[in-house]
Amino acid sequence: MQIQLQVIGQVVAALAVAMLIAFISTPVVRNLAYKMGAVDVPKDNRRMHKHPIPRMGGLGIFLGFILSALIFLPLSEALRGMLLGAVIIVILGIFDDIYALGAKLKFLVQILAALVAVLMGNEITVMSNPNIFSSNPVWALGWLSIPVSVIWIVAITNAVNLIDGLDGLACGVSTISSLTMMVIALCLAEPDVAILMAALAGACVGFLPYNLNPAKIFMGDTGSTFLGFVMAVASINGLFKLYNIISFAVPFLMLGLPIFDTCSAILRRVSHGQSPMAPDRSHVHHKLIDMGFSQKQAVAVLYIISAILGLSAVVLTTSGEVKAMMLLLALCAAGAPAARLFLNSQNHPSQPEPPAISTNNEPFFGEEDRSSK
Repeated sequence: MQIQLQVIGQVVAALAVAMLIAFISTPVVRNLAYKMGAVDVPKDNRRMHKHPIPRMGGLGIFLGFILSALIFLPLSEALRGMLLGAVIIVILGIFDDIYALGAKLKFLVQILAALVAVLMGNEITVMSNPNIFSSNPVWALGWLSIPVSVIWIVAITNAVNLIDGLDGLACGVSTISSLTMMVIALCLAEPDVAILMAALAGACVGFLPYNLNPAKIFMGDTGSTFLGFVMAVASINGLFKLYNIISFAVPFLMLGLPIFDTCSAILRRVSHGQSPMAPDRSHVHHKLIDMGFSQKQAVAVLYIISAILGLSAVVLTTSGEVKAMMLLLALCAAGAPAARLFLNSQNHPSQPEPPAISTNNEPFFGEEDRSSK
């Protein structure tokens, strides 16, 4: 119990330090973004903000995270690989926020960053077999561990980037996912992963006051790709090491919202004969806005969905598949009539809602028409 209390104390301290550093450094980053020309100018209908807003706010999140991680964690080979890959991702994001880099270049650099992390010890070597009727409960990936790990990291990196479309959305969803992974890591006696995720959650919380609607600064690709990268690598160390069926399901529940939005975006674009990299205005958050939700309400709905999925992931890890499925069904059953009442109230508002403002970035799946001047 003494060791557990010590770990919890380190987790709380890592979260608090990261939050404080991110909160203090973000205004400095905001001024730097103006000076460097990292400003999002609304020029198409995918953007809902009406005036230029600085990007590159993810640099504040990065500073809070990396300083907290270095203070509270031993610098193992795997952690060095994660941090080095994260530095590559952040540098790429800074240049993209300033100069709007091409999709292919960003994709190649993301693969390079993922390879750095994987080759330094962050790889999926064994996975649970999703076929519950198979006599072999696990898959030993062998040489496939490197490409599978790289694909997972790059996919989640861009999935988080894809949902970065409303004020506070990607930051809040990442906070919920990080806290979910932190709780799971504590339950599974993975203290290093728990401290790492506490640092990430704290950095997000410290940045969030500046990013909530109306946003004073966007995290930009600097932040959204960094958050996706760190959570993807951390999930390899903290979740895919479980040698049973839950190791296959937990990451997909925990990161369910960005994964769903990414898959639906790809399928939607391909079904319409478009390139998967073509930008559009049909993401989940756009649909909520088009249904009549204000931006704050749309973000709140997506926070709730992420929280439900995260809670289901925790229950799945600690109590098994049956209880997690019952919890998920119960929450959905309770949420359905509540959502109906909420939608009806939106159709008959007592007073007009203010126009929605905001949005940040498209991921590598779409080139942005944005000005850096």
